Amino acid sequence: MAELRRGGFSGMLRPGTAFRREASMDIGFVGLGVMGAPMATHLAQAGHRLTLLDANASVTRSLAERLGHAAVAATTPREVAARSEVVITMLPNGQVVQQVALGQDGLVEGLRRGAILLDTSSCEPWLTEQTGEALGKRGAAMVDAPVSGAAWGAQEAKLVFMVGGADDDVARIRPLLDVMGRAVFHLGGLGCGHAMKCINNCITAVTLANTAEGLVAGKRYGLDPKVMVDVLNESTGGSWITQTHFHQRVFSRSFDDPFKLELMLKDMGIALDLARETATPAPLWGLGQQLWRMADHAAGPGASVSELVRWVERQSGTELTPGPAPRQGSGSH
Repeated sequence: MAELRRGGFSGMLRPGTAFRREASMDIGFVGLGVMGAPMATHLAQAGHRLTLLDANASVTRSLAERLGHAAVAATTPREVAARSEVVITMLPNGQVVQQVALGQDGLVEGLRRGAILLDTSSCEPWLTEQTGEALGKRGAAMVDAPVSGAAWGAQEAKLVFMVGGADDDVARIRPLLDVMGRAVFHLGGLGCGHAMKCINNCITAVTLANTAEGLVAGKRYGLDPKVMVDVLNESTGGSWITQTHFHQRVFSRSFDDPFKLELMLKDMGIALDLARETATPAPLWGLGQQLWRMADHAAGPGASVSELVRWVERQSGTELTPGPAPRQGSGSH
């Protein structure tokens, strides 16, 4: 693994007019799934001209037809790059981004000099650095800007962007981020955004598991999980997880968060690789990864991240349904 690059400007860039450019841009967008499709739609609605590509050709055609004159469908990354001054990727991991950027008929074969690849995927920082270095040799630049906010954030244009890249490159793509999100943080050089994203997701994953275990213990004592979450949300144990998951996805028994469990596990792996690279002891992350691996094995491919809670429930035979339950255990101290 290459040494992680650090440094550069750090801080939050708040929405405003300082970096906004009113003229429309030629934008390529590769990866039109749960996140990518609404992000691309917001850009088209803001007046930008889009060239679209997805691994599923019917998805590409469908979105292009829906966006009308604002978008055209492409068949290769090279074609996307040839028509674009900025290409945005929203893909599963750094290997896929690298293949799209540098592989046969890849972006690198069509990018204009001075073009920018804006990667909003969740990727390995070291692969991002490698891809950026290869593009730089062809006169193009790269900015990593992974997101937080999940599907609803993409749909409502309220994503949070964690950005890594040179100051000038970030300034050029900033108007696009403003269209798609509500907050932008520039954390440093290329790769820093992806480092922040995996750290954020690893913290979220451990928080979800910890909260689920606590609620199960409370339920087995005789507490109402619904009231417990209300207490947490007014107390120090509250989190984004308690605000967005348990009432909405667990107590309803829907377990329908669109973010996939295997993708969370992937991000935990990246975070642990980062910890090893920086010689950072992270025993809690390691234990959390083991739990998530067991949950992933039990849930199977394509399971929602919310299935982690169902797995915790099954370990004790206790479902987190609203209402108190008979007290469990021996009653001894």
